Amino acid sequence: MNSQEKRIAIIGAGPGGLTLARILQQGGLAPVIYEQETSPAERQQGGTLDLDEQTGQKALQAAGLLGSFRSICRYEGQALKITDKKGTVFAETEPEKLTDHGRPEIDRTELRRLLLQSLKTDTIKWGHKLSHAVPLEKGGHKLEFENGHTDVFDLIIAADGAFSRVRPLLSDAPVEYSGISMIELHIMNAAADFPDLAGFHGTGSMYALDDRKAIMAQLNGDGTVRVYLCFAAGRYWIDENDIDYDQPEEAKQKLLELFEDWSDDLKHYIQYAGETILPRRLYSLPVQHKWEHKQGVTLIGDAAHLMTPFAGAGANLTMLDAAELGLSILHNADTDKAVKQYEEKMFAYAEETAAETGSHMKTFFSESAAQKIGAMMNAF
Repeated sequence: MNSQEKRIAIIGAGPGGLTLARILQQGGLAPVIYEQETSPAERQQGGTLDLDEQTGQKALQAAGLLGSFRSICRYEGQALKITDKKGTVFAETEPEKLTDHGRPEIDRTELRRLLLQSLKTDTIKWGHKLSHAVPLEKGGHKLEFENGHTDVFDLIIAADGAFSRVRPLLSDAPVEYSGISMIELHIMNAAADFPDLAGFHGTGSMYALDDRKAIMAQLNGDGTVRVYLCFAAGRYWIDENDIDYDQPEEAKQKLLELFEDWSDDLKHYIQYAGETILPRRLYSLPVQHKWEHKQGVTLIGDAAHLMTPFAGAGANLTMLDAAELGLSILHNADTDKAVKQYEEKMFAYAEETAAETGSHMKTFFSESAAQKIGAMMNAF
Protein backbone atom coordinates (compact mmCIF):
# COMPACT_ATOMS: atom_id res chain seq x y z
CA MET A 1 0.00 0.00 0.00
CA ASN A 2 1.47 3.38 -0.96
CA SER A 3 1.38 6.63 0.99
CA GLN A 4 -1.66 8.01 -0.80
CA GLU A 5 -3.77 5.05 0.35
CA LYS A 6 -2.65 4.84 3.95
CA ARG A 7 -4.61 6.19 6.91
CA ILE A 8 -2.31 8.37 9.02
CA ALA A 9 -2.97 9.54 12.59
CA ILE A 10 -0.95 12.21 14.37
CA ILE A 11 -1.19 12.29 18.17
CA GLY A 12 -0.80 15.85 19.43
CA ALA A 13 -1.59 19.31 18.03
CA GLY A 14 1.60 21.08 19.04
CA PRO A 15 4.00 22.73 16.58
CA GLY A 16 5.30 19.37 15.32
CA GLY A 17 1.95 17.69 14.79
CA LEU A 18 0.45 20.75 13.09
CA THR A 19 3.47 21.29 10.82
CA LEU A 20 3.45 17.64 9.79
CA ALA A 21 -0.26 17.69 9.01
CA ARG A 22 0.15 20.83 6.89
CA ILE A 23 2.98 19.28 4.85
CA LEU A 24 1.06 16.03 4.30
CA GLN A 25 -2.07 17.91 3.25
CA GLN A 26 -0.08 19.91 0.73
CA GLY A 27 0.89 16.58 -0.82
CA GLY A 28 -2.70 15.40 -1.08
CA LEU A 29 -2.83 13.22 2.03
CA ALA A 30 -5.53 13.43 4.70
CA PRO A 31 -3.97 12.88 8.13
CA VAL A 32 -6.08 13.05 11.27
CA ILE A 33 -4.77 14.86 14.37
CA TYR A 34 -6.00 13.75 17.78
CA GLU A 35 -5.53 16.31 20.57
CA GLN A 36 -6.48 15.90 24.22
CA GLU A 37 -7.25 19.60 24.69
CA THR A 38 -10.88 20.38 24.03
CA SER A 39 -10.16 23.52 21.97
CA PRO A 40 -7.25 25.74 20.91
CA ALA A 41 -8.08 28.10 23.77
CA GLU A 42 -8.20 25.55 26.59
CA ARG A 43 -4.61 25.92 27.77
CA GLN A 44 -2.06 28.74 27.80
CA GLN A 45 0.54 27.76 25.21
CA GLY A 46 3.67 29.12 26.88
CA GLY A 47 6.11 31.83 25.95
CA THR A 48 8.04 32.89 22.90
CA LEU A 49 10.12 30.77 20.52
CA ASP A 50 13.14 31.64 18.43
CA LEU A 51 12.91 29.74 15.14
CA ASP A 52 16.23 28.97 13.51
CA GLU A 53 16.78 29.28 9.75
CA GLN A 54 18.11 25.73 9.48
CA THR A 55 15.39 24.01 11.54
CA GLY A 56 12.12 25.75 12.47
CA GLN A 57 12.13 28.15 9.52
CA LYS A 58 13.18 25.34 7.18
CA ALA A 59 10.08 23.43 8.31
CA LEU A 60 7.84 26.43 7.75
CA GLN A 61 9.28 26.80 4.26
CA ALA A 62 8.40 23.15 3.55
CA ALA A 63 4.91 23.91 4.84
CA GLY A 64 4.56 26.94 2.56
CA LEU A 65 4.29 29.30 5.55
CA LEU A 66 7.69 30.98 5.77
CA GLY A 67 6.49 34.24 4.22
CA SER A 68 3.55 34.42 6.64
CA PHE A 69 5.88 33.75 9.55
CA ARG A 70 8.30 36.49 8.53
CA SER A 71 5.45 38.98 8.33
CA ILE A 72 4.50 38.48 12.00
CA CYS A 73 7.72 37.41 13.76
CA ARG A 74 9.73 39.77 15.94
CA TYR A 75 13.31 40.33 14.82
CA GLU A 76 13.96 42.61 17.78
CA GLY A 77 13.16 39.63 20.01
CA GLN A 78 16.55 38.15 19.09
CA ALA A 79 18.18 40.56 21.57
CA LEU A 80 20.01 38.73 24.36
CA LYS A 81 21.83 40.02 27.44
CA ILE A 82 24.05 37.88 29.69
CA THR A 83 24.87 39.04 33.23
CA ASP A 84 26.11 37.70 36.54
CA LYS A 85 24.28 38.23 39.85
CA LYS A 86 25.70 41.75 40.19
CA GLY A 87 24.17 42.74 36.87
CA THR A 88 27.56 42.94 35.16
CA VAL A 89 26.95 42.47 31.42
CA PHE A 90 29.23 39.92 29.76
CA ALA A 91 27.49 39.86 26.37
CA GLU A 92 24.73 41.77 24.63
CA THR A 93 23.38 41.44 21.13
CA GLU A 94 24.47 44.20 18.77
CA PRO A 95 21.45 46.17 17.43
CA GLU A 96 22.39 45.65 13.76
CA LYS A 97 22.10 41.88 14.25
CA LEU A 98 18.43 42.14 15.22
CA THR A 99 17.24 42.61 11.64
CA ASP A 100 18.57 39.38 10.12
CA HIS A 101 16.62 36.17 9.65
CA GLY A 102 18.74 34.04 12.02
CA ARG A 103 16.42 33.28 14.95
CA PRO A 104 13.49 35.74 15.08
CA GLU A 105 10.90 35.28 17.84
CA ILE A 106 7.25 34.36 17.70
CA ASP A 107 4.88 33.70 20.57
CA ARG A 108 3.76 30.07 20.78
CA THR A 109 0.15 31.23 20.56
CA GLU A 110 0.81 33.08 17.30
CA LEU A 111 2.72 30.15 15.79
CA ARG A 112 -0.08 27.78 16.67
CA ARG A 113 -2.65 30.15 15.16
CA LEU A 114 -0.63 30.37 11.93
CA LEU A 115 -0.44 26.58 11.66
CA LEU A 116 -4.08 25.98 12.62
CA GLN A 117 -5.33 28.43 10.01
CA SER A 118 -3.35 26.59 7.34
CA LEU A 119 -5.15 23.27 7.92
CA LYS A 120 -8.47 21.99 6.64
CA THR A 121 -11.20 22.61 9.18
CA ASP A 122 -11.88 18.94 9.94
CA THR A 123 -8.23 17.93 10.47
CA ILE A 124 -8.18 17.99 14.27
CA LYS A 125 -10.30 15.90 16.63
CA TRP A 126 -10.29 17.95 19.83
CA GLY A 127 -10.97 16.42 23.23
CA HIS A 128 -9.43 13.05 22.34
CA LYS A 129 -6.92 11.90 24.97
CA LEU A 130 -5.20 8.72 23.88
CA SER A 131 -5.53 5.81 26.27
CA HIS A 132 -3.89 2.97 24.32
CA ALA A 133 -2.38 2.26 20.91
CA VAL A 134 -2.81 -1.45 20.25
CA PRO A 135 -0.82 -3.23 17.48
CA LEU A 136 -2.98 -5.37 15.21
CA GLU A 137 -2.01 -8.79 13.86
CA LYS A 138 -2.58 -7.78 10.24
CA GLY A 139 -0.69 -4.51 10.61
CA GLY A 140 -1.60 -1.04 11.75
CA HIS A 141 -2.79 0.02 15.18
CA LYS A 142 -6.08 0.48 16.96
CA LEU A 143 -6.28 3.76 18.84
CA GLU A 144 -8.42 3.83 21.97
CA PHE A 145 -9.33 7.16 23.56
CA GLU A 146 -10.58 8.00 27.03
CA ASN A 147 -13.83 9.38 25.60
CA GLY A 148 -14.64 5.96 24.16
CA HIS A 149 -13.72 6.70 20.55
CA THR A 150 -11.69 4.08 18.66
CA ASP A 151 -10.23 3.96 15.16
CA VAL A 152 -7.67 2.00 13.14
CA PHE A 153 -4.73 3.53 11.25
CA ASP A 154 -1.93 2.23 9.07
CA LEU A 155 0.57 4.73 10.50
CA ILE A 156 0.50 6.54 13.83
CA ILE A 157 2.92 9.39 14.51
CA ALA A 158 3.40 10.41 18.12
CA ALA A 159 3.81 14.15 18.61
CA ASP A 160 2.48 13.90 22.16
CA GLY A 161 5.41 15.19 24.14
CA ALA A 162 7.59 14.21 27.05
CA PHE A 163 5.37 11.52 28.51
CA SER A 164 4.14 10.08 25.23
CA ARG A 165 1.51 7.36 25.35
CA VAL A 166 2.88 5.95 22.09
CA ARG A 167 6.61 5.84 22.91
CA PRO A 168 6.36 2.53 24.85
CA LEU A 169 5.49 0.76 21.58
CA LEU A 170 9.02 1.54 20.41
CA SER A 171 11.18 2.29 23.41
CA ASP A 172 11.36 1.60 27.13
CA ALA A 173 13.93 4.34 27.69
CA PRO A 174 13.18 6.24 30.91
CA VAL A 175 12.39 9.93 31.03
CA GLU A 176 14.88 11.20 33.60
CA TYR A 177 14.97 14.25 35.86
CA SER A 178 17.70 16.54 34.51
CA GLY A 179 18.84 17.94 37.85
CA ILE A 180 17.31 21.35 37.09
CA SER A 181 14.06 22.70 38.53
CA MET A 182 12.34 25.86 37.40
CA ILE A 183 9.81 28.31 38.84
CA GLU A 184 7.93 30.40 36.29
CA LEU A 185 6.66 33.92 37.00
CA HIS A 186 4.84 36.47 34.81
CA ILE A 187 5.18 40.25 34.71
CA MET A 188 2.25 41.77 32.86
CA ASN A 189 2.40 45.10 30.98
CA ALA A 190 6.06 45.45 31.83
CA ALA A 191 6.82 48.49 29.67
CA ALA A 192 3.89 50.54 31.01
CA ASP A 193 3.91 49.48 34.65
CA PHE A 194 7.61 48.82 35.29
CA PRO A 195 9.69 51.04 33.00
CA ASP A 196 12.82 50.48 35.10
CA LEU A 197 12.67 46.75 34.47
CA ALA A 198 11.75 47.24 30.80
CA GLY A 199 14.76 49.53 30.30
CA PHE A 200 17.11 47.04 31.92
CA HIS A 201 15.61 44.05 30.11
CA GLY A 202 15.57 45.24 26.49
CA THR A 203 13.58 43.86 23.57
CA GLY A 204 14.39 40.17 23.84
CA SER A 205 15.79 37.90 26.56
CA MET A 206 17.99 38.34 29.62
CA TYR A 207 19.96 35.57 31.32
CA ALA A 208 21.51 36.21 34.75
CA LEU A 209 23.74 33.28 35.73
CA ASP A 210 25.52 32.77 39.04
CA ASP A 211 25.70 30.56 42.16
CA ARG A 212 24.41 27.54 40.17
CA LYS A 213 21.14 29.45 39.74
CA ALA A 214 19.67 31.48 36.90
CA ILE A 215 17.10 34.17 36.25
CA MET A 216 16.07 33.76 32.62
CA ALA A 217 13.47 36.18 31.27
CA GLN A 218 11.92 36.75 27.87
CA LEU A 219 9.73 39.54 26.52
CA ASN A 220 6.67 38.19 24.71
CA GLY A 221 4.77 39.85 21.91
CA ASP A 222 1.87 40.77 24.21
CA GLY A 223 4.12 42.80 26.49
CA THR A 224 4.43 40.10 29.17
CA VAL A 225 7.84 39.25 30.55
CA ARG A 226 8.05 35.56 31.40
CA VAL A 227 10.54 34.82 34.10
CA TYR A 228 12.13 31.44 34.77
CA LEU A 229 14.00 31.01 38.05
CA CYS A 230 16.24 27.98 37.55
CA PHE A 231 17.96 25.90 40.22
CA ALA A 232 20.42 23.04 40.15
CA ALA A 233 18.55 21.00 42.75
CA GLY A 234 17.44 17.55 43.78
CA ARG A 235 14.46 15.75 42.32
CA TYR A 236 12.16 16.70 45.22
CA TRP A 237 13.40 20.23 45.90
CA ILE A 238 10.25 21.79 44.43
CA ASP A 239 8.14 19.90 46.99
CA GLU A 240 10.44 20.30 49.98
CA ASN A 241 11.60 23.93 49.78
CA ASP A 242 8.85 25.27 52.08
CA ILE A 243 7.47 27.57 49.36
CA ASP A 244 3.67 27.70 49.13
CA TYR A 245 3.05 28.43 45.45
CA ASP A 246 -0.60 29.22 46.14
CA GLN A 247 0.39 32.16 48.34
CA PRO A 248 2.16 34.40 45.80
CA GLU A 249 3.31 37.24 48.06
CA GLU A 250 4.76 34.89 50.66
CA ALA A 251 6.27 32.74 47.92
CA LYS A 252 7.95 35.73 46.29
CA GLN A 253 9.49 36.76 49.60
CA LYS A 254 11.02 33.31 49.99
CA LEU A 255 12.24 33.38 46.41
CA LEU A 256 13.86 36.75 47.04
CA GLU A 257 15.71 35.20 49.97
CA LEU A 258 17.20 32.67 47.54
CA PHE A 259 18.56 35.61 45.52
CA GLU A 260 19.38 37.81 48.52
CA ASP A 261 22.77 39.04 47.29
CA TRP A 262 21.72 39.56 43.66
CA SER A 263 21.38 43.06 42.23
CA ASP A 264 18.19 45.10 42.62
CA ASP A 265 17.70 45.12 38.84
CA LEU A 266 17.56 41.32 38.93
CA LYS A 267 15.40 41.11 42.05
CA HIS A 268 12.79 43.19 40.21
CA TYR A 269 12.02 40.12 38.09
CA ILE A 270 10.62 38.54 41.26
CA GLN A 271 9.23 41.62 43.00
CA TYR A 272 7.18 42.79 40.00
CA ALA A 273 5.72 39.38 39.16
CA GLY A 274 2.00 38.72 39.37
CA GLU A 275 0.17 35.98 41.24
CA THR A 276 0.87 33.11 38.85
CA ILE A 277 3.70 30.92 40.13
CA LEU A 278 4.35 27.67 38.27
CA PRO A 279 6.95 25.19 39.58
CA ARG A 280 8.21 22.46 37.25
CA ARG A 281 10.99 19.95 36.86
CA LEU A 282 12.98 19.62 33.65
CA TYR A 283 13.29 16.14 32.17
CA SER A 284 15.21 14.55 29.32
CA LEU A 285 15.66 11.31 27.42
CA PRO A 286 19.10 9.72 27.01
CA VAL A 287 21.31 11.59 24.53
CA GLN A 288 21.58 8.52 22.27
CA HIS A 289 17.90 7.62 22.43
CA LYS A 290 17.03 5.32 19.51
CA TRP A 291 14.70 2.44 18.81
CA GLU A 292 14.41 -0.50 16.47
CA HIS A 293 12.20 0.44 13.54
CA LYS A 294 8.69 -1.02 13.66
CA GLN A 295 6.19 -0.77 10.87
CA GLY A 296 3.24 1.54 11.38
CA VAL A 297 4.51 3.77 14.20
CA THR A 298 7.11 6.49 14.81
CA LEU A 299 7.86 9.49 17.03
CA ILE A 300 8.65 13.16 16.53
CA GLY A 301 9.60 15.99 18.86
CA ASP A 302 9.80 15.49 22.62
CA ALA A 303 8.31 12.03 22.22
CA ALA A 304 11.47 11.12 20.30
CA HIS A 305 14.23 13.26 21.83
CA LEU A 306 13.19 15.14 24.97
CA MET A 307 15.86 17.55 26.14
CA THR A 308 16.17 20.62 28.36
CA PRO A 309 15.76 24.13 26.85
CA PHE A 310 19.36 25.30 27.26
CA ALA A 311 20.18 25.24 23.55
CA GLY A 312 16.82 26.60 22.38
CA ALA A 313 16.36 23.48 20.27
CA GLY A 314 13.11 21.85 21.38
CA ALA A 315 10.47 23.41 19.14
CA ASN A 316 12.96 23.84 16.29
CA LEU A 317 13.82 20.13 16.26
CA THR A 318 10.16 19.17 16.59
CA MET A 319 9.31 21.14 13.48
CA LEU A 320 12.37 19.85 11.63
CA ASP A 321 11.22 16.30 12.45
CA ALA A 322 7.83 17.12 10.98
CA ALA A 323 9.38 18.42 7.77
CA GLU A 324 11.80 15.52 7.38
CA LEU A 325 9.12 12.90 8.01
CA GLY A 326 6.43 14.62 5.96
CA LEU A 327 8.62 15.16 2.92
CA SER A 328 10.00 11.63 3.17
CA ILE A 329 6.47 10.22 3.08
CA LEU A 330 5.45 12.43 0.17
CA HIS A 331 8.55 11.60 -1.88
CA ASN A 332 8.54 7.85 -1.30
CA ALA A 333 5.95 5.39 -2.58
CA ASP A 334 6.79 2.98 0.23
CA THR A 335 5.64 4.61 3.48
CA ASP A 336 7.46 2.17 5.74
CA LYS A 337 10.73 2.86 3.91
CA ALA A 338 10.03 6.60 4.18
CA VAL A 339 9.56 6.39 7.94
CA LYS A 340 12.74 4.35 8.36
CA GLN A 341 14.75 6.87 6.35
CA TYR A 342 13.38 9.69 8.51
CA GLU A 343 14.27 7.86 11.73
CA GLU A 344 17.85 7.20 10.67
CA LYS A 345 18.35 10.85 9.73
CA MET A 346 16.64 12.13 12.87
CA PHE A 347 18.66 9.90 15.21
CA ALA A 348 21.85 11.54 13.96
CA TYR A 349 20.88 15.20 14.27
CA ALA A 350 18.91 14.67 17.51
CA GLU A 351 21.87 12.99 19.21
CA GLU A 352 24.18 15.82 18.20
CA THR A 353 21.75 18.46 19.48
CA ALA A 354 21.02 16.58 22.72
CA ALA A 355 24.74 16.37 23.46
CA GLU A 356 25.12 20.09 22.78
CA THR A 357 22.13 20.86 25.01
CA GLY A 358 23.57 18.81 27.85
CA SER A 359 26.88 20.61 27.54
CA HIS A 360 25.17 24.01 27.60
CA MET A 361 23.14 23.05 30.67
CA LYS A 362 26.29 22.12 32.58
CA THR A 363 27.87 25.44 31.64
CA PHE A 364 24.77 27.43 32.69
CA PHE A 365 25.06 26.03 36.21
CA SER A 366 28.84 26.01 36.58
CA GLU A 367 31.23 28.44 38.26
CA SER A 368 31.63 31.73 36.33
CA ALA A 369 28.71 30.74 34.12
CA ALA A 370 27.98 34.28 32.90
CA GLN A 371 31.56 34.75 31.77
CA LYS A 372 31.58 31.41 29.95
CA ILE A 373 28.23 31.90 28.18
CA GLY A 374 29.14 35.49 27.40
CA ALA A 375 32.40 34.36 25.78
CA MET A 376 30.52 31.79 23.71
CA MET A 377 28.06 34.44 22.55
CA ASN A 378 30.77 36.96 21.73
CA ALA A 379 32.60 34.38 19.61
CA PHE A 380 29.85 34.50 16.99
